[in-house]
Amino acid sequence: MPDRQKIIYSNHAVKQMFQRDISPKEIELALQKGEIIKEYPTDKPYPSKILLDYSNNRPIHIVYSYNLTEGTYIIITAYIPNTELWENDFKTRKKQ
Repeated sequence: MPDRQKIIYSNHAVKQMFQRDISPKEIELALQKGEIIKEYPTDKPYPSKILLDYSNNRPIHIVYSYNLTEGTYIIITAYIPNTELWENDFKTRKKQ
């Protein structure tokens, strides 16, 4: 599991986590066992990914980057995927 001191939460992530009742522990566990469902290799300053995990039977998406040089996870946002935007597997975005 990532060391807590190696996880940085953006202000946006903290706000979203508070509004959606997503705990730092849920983020830590997701980083350990979640499934990467989308990658954005050209994002700057670091490539980012969307991670899917389930906590208390609810799906959670975490958008994060990893700073390889410093060994730091940067949590960009976390949210409960909307069934209007995501298929039932919560891995596939619905066609618009």
